[in-house]
Amino acid sequence: MNKNVFLLACCQGLITTGNILLVTISALVGQRLSPSESFTTFPVAMQMFGLLLATIPASWIMARVGRKVGFSIGNSMGLCGTILGFYSLQIDEFWLFSAATWLIGIGIGFATLYRFAAIEASDNASTALSAVMASGVIAAILGPNMAVWVNHHYPHVNYANVFIALSGLYIVALTLLQFVTFNEVKHKEKQAPTRAWRVIVTQPKFIIAVLVAMVSYSTMNLLMTATPLAMHRHGFDLAESALVIEWHVLGMFVPSFFTGKLIQRIGQLPVMYGGILLIIACCIVNLFGVTHLHFLFALMLLGVGWNFMFISATQMVSETYLPAERAKAQATNEFCVYSMVTFSSLFAGWLESSLGWQAMNWMVFAVLMLIAFGILTRLRVSKSKQVEAS
Repeated sequence: MNKNVFLLACCQGLITTGNILLVTISALVGQRLSPSESFTTFPVAMQMFGLLLATIPASWIMARVGRKVGFSIGNSMGLCGTILGFYSLQIDEFWLFSAATWLIGIGIGFATLYRFAAIEASDNASTALSAVMASGVIAAILGPNMAVWVNHHYPHVNYANVFIALSGLYIVALTLLQFVTFNEVKHKEKQAPTRAWRVIVTQPKFIIAVLVAMVSYSTMNLLMTATPLAMHRHGFDLAESALVIEWHVLGMFVPSFFTGKLIQRIGQLPVMYGGILLIIACCIVNLFGVTHLHFLFALMLLGVGWNFMFISATQMVSETYLPAERAKAQATNEFCVYSMVTFSSLFAGWLESSLGWQAMNWMVFAVLMLIAFGILTRLRVSKSKQVEAS
């Protein structure tokens, strides 16, 4: 791992820590300040909406002014959001707080491109991507505990002081960014002929990669968001749900330490297929029972399956475009992925209450079986071409 990848992994870890910290307290703030129960999760939805809105502009801004300036703009907007969040909670203003989470969401939207910047800054895409994603392990532990620690030692009736800690994370990330040497697109490469957007996004490899990333993130987010609701419905308390989510988040990021090596050894498509099978196994465990152990084991499988699918899909996307084409290719990928994540966040509660936990898992199971069939077909075609070439 070179210096630039290490610094980008640190930046990713800091932003992810802030994201988890914000998720930890946003619903509680909404519960206290919202004008009605239907608006309780509105600040969370605004955060996701800000992330979605930033996906395309972030890529185009970085294509114009470079990675360093682009990431600095995104971090600065996130920092402004933390300051506005602190002020809004000082005066107990719900709509201002929602605007703050929207700004922070935009900052997170820019930060989703750290993983592509790490790939570009390294000669080993798998190792670089794994390093950036592995930073989520620290975030999974540090985020919730930082919220509890700050609120315990510097209490405020509405978690305002948590936003001071959140602003500190953004300031450190912004500082570290200035020491990163990015592999920017050279002027000659910018002037090189590029393919039309339609040509890039209709490549079979691009379609498979984006589809796998979309399915992995949306199904993971759907089941993760609905799990605490299902557990509450079956009589489990907040502490038991929190333990399940903690193990799920660790499942999401701990495999990153070896996912890159696994991709190098057996290839992207087999790792994708392994991730699909793990999430299918998650659905099967959920269908077999609703004990605490069922929820815990299923969500851990869900996290590992997401990791395998998302990392291999991200690496595959990075191989489908030329340097001068990366803005439109990455923007398309990010918009497709996070639009599905936003929809899954919005509909998770409704699906769990209207269809039920078991039906949700059957639905996810069916979608994954279709994707698994598509990946298996792709594997057979690839093997056939290799045999013909030899």
